[in-house]
Formats: sequence, structure tokens, C-alpha cells
Amino acid sequence: MDISGRFIGMASVLLVVLVMVGCSQTASVRPPLPPSATDLVLLKSTALCERKPEFLKKHASMAPKSNAWGSGQEIMIPQARSASKGEESYFVDENGLLVGALFTFPKGLNLDPYPVLRDTLLRLKPSLEFYLNVSQLEMKANMEASSIFETGDEKSTTQYLVTGLRDHPILLQASFTIDPYVRLFSPYRREFLDRLRNPKGGRGGLTIESQGSEDKELFLSLQQFARGQTAQLAYCGDKNYDIAGDAYHKAIAGGFTNKVWLAEAHHKLGLASAAKGQFDKAKTEMLQSLAIRPNIPEVLNNLGTVHVKLGESAAALGLFERAVTLRPNYAVARYNLAEASERTNPKRALAEYETFLALVEGIPEEEVRAAHVHERIKALKR
Repeated sequence: MDISGRFIGMASVLLVVLVMVGCSQTASVRPPLPPSATDLVLLKSTALCERKPEFLKKHASMAPKSNAWGSGQEIMIPQARSASKGEESYFVDENGLLVGALFTFPKGLNLDPYPVLRDTLLRLKPSLEFYLNVSQLEMKANMEASSIFETGDEKSTTQYLVTGLRDHPILLQASFTIDPYVRLFSPYRREFLDRLRNPKGGRGGLTIESQGSEDKELFLSLQQFARGQTAQLAYCGDKNYDIAGDAYHKAIAGGFTNKVWLAEAHHKLGLASAAKGQFDKAKTEMLQSLAIRPNIPEVLNNLGTVHVKLGESAAALGLFERAVTLRPNYAVARYNLAEASERTNPKRALAEYETFLALVEGIPEEEVRAAHVHERIKALKR
């Protein structure tokens, strides 16, 4: 995930330092993170990926209410009945899976009694810092420097919006989500900041128009893309390519304005189609992706594998060659190029297999494929 800083000057009383998290369409490796442990009662009574009927059964006594949330639902538990003593919102997708949660504390929650969470926050660097006016904060100054801290594990992300001094933090919001939806659950989204600045029945805080990142892309398209990723990458159980294909199709139909999003949606739809054995459809979608955004190594490589399935070996070979030319250390494409070259150019295949082994040395996830490559090298050298 690429991170870039952006500084926004406003007035002499206000300096916003905003670190924007850039859009990445390919899987990224999360750096080592501090523990995401918390001693707050947050998300203890349920779990991400829980089914809506089970969630409602557990919380029936709290009389939750619901609102539309794009193609899904937001299930709300008021502060007076919540275990966390905050305003709780749980978000389910159109398939009834719990994909995220938001806890809001308009008056602020003093974290002094919560040493585990304070220790977690002290180990983190803010991903974003800004000044925020919250009218109901139980402190002398409402215009306080605020920070968002982000942590998590291999499949989920936790974000905390905190104000006050580092040794005396006050929690305003916390969000939890599976990673495909993280873009939609930043506490810096305007819709979430407004829950602090303008709580129901409370006085309105100062609204700064430049605050609160809003995606230029349609919410429904982003939501459907996240739904597709969740199903395709098995974030909530087994992979489901039917749901993934449906979601990517809806994301494209919703209308992305950014060609990166649109191209990747076609690419992902192609991958879902290929997994279902629909190779002609997969080919069409990947070609559309490349027409929008040419020379993307992953798309070239994956289209090459589709051509192999269709028996179009010459086309596949050319695509694998383009992929490794654009990215010489692309190990999987090297492997595919070696396989595609074995019959017509065994010397090239041997060289590509050896390059693949050099690239994946010491990578546990590639041990099985590396063992197969060693066998192929022996056969080619005979």
C-alpha cells in the first residue's frame, strides 16, 4: 500500500496534516504491526463475517434498528443499550455477512482505565492527524488535535480516532472491518465525522468543509468491488466465484470514473470467470482491462493462463514474455513462460525455470512449485 503525505493550510488557528492512503489494486504485504489487542468491550459479542440472522438473535434484547447501507444494511444499537456504552453500528452486505463495525463516542471515552489499548496506541504512528471540533466533548477545549491509528491482522483492519495527549488519550471512534472494505470504514470519512460533530439531539460542532475524505467513485461501485474481493479471496469462508462475478459486474455497471478501478474490476471479473471455467468470458474481460490500462504485468500473465486453457499457446507465450519484460522479477510469470516454452524452446524453458528458482529461494509458499521445477530441470537436462 503506497502512502503519501499532503499538507493543507487553512487558517492561522487550524493546520491539517493529512496522510492519504493511496489506492492499490493488487494485494499488498502489510508491514509488521503492533498488537491490535484491546481491553475495551468492542466487537466482543460478535465477529466479522458472522451471518445477519445469528447477529440479530444475539442482540434481540437490545432492539437494534436498521438503515440502508448501499446494497446492504447498517444495524444500529443505541448508546443507552450497548455493551460498549457507545453508539454501535454493524454493517452487513447484501449476502447478510457482517463486514464491518463502527463504535462512536460523541462525548469521548477516557482511555486511562484501558492499559492494553493505550499500550497498542503508543506503539503505533498516526496514519492521519488533523484538528477536529466535537461539540459534546467533556473537556475544556473542543477543538482538539486528533489522530487516526491503524492496526490489524492478516485479514482485518482496526482504526482508532483519538484526541487528547498521547499519555491521556480520549477515544472518539473505532472501526473494524475485513480488509477489502477498509476504504469504506475510515473514521475520516465525512459521514462518520458528522456523527461526532452533529450527534443526534446534540449541538453541532464546527464543520470544516475540507475535512472528511469522500471518494470520487460511487459508493455502490466501491462497495460491490469490496464484496467481490471478499468472495474471491475467501475472507469469510470458502471462495465463491458466483458472488464475486456478480459483485464485479455490478461494480462496473455502477460506473467507475478512475480507469485504474475500472480496469481492475474487469480484470477481477475475468479471474472469477476463469475460475468457473468460462474462459472465453475471462479472455474478453481481461482484454477489456488491458484496453483501459495497458501493460499491467499481472493482467498479461493471467490472460496468458487463459489462452493456455483455450489451447492458444502462441498467444500465451507472447503474453508471458511481455509480463517478464515489464517486471523481470515476476516469479509466477517466469514459471508460466518456462512451461509454455518447454515444447518449442527447451533451452529457454530451462533458463526460465532456473530464474524462477532464484527468485523464490527461501519463500515457503513456493516450495511445492519449486520442487516441481527441480524435476522439470532434471528432465530437460537429460
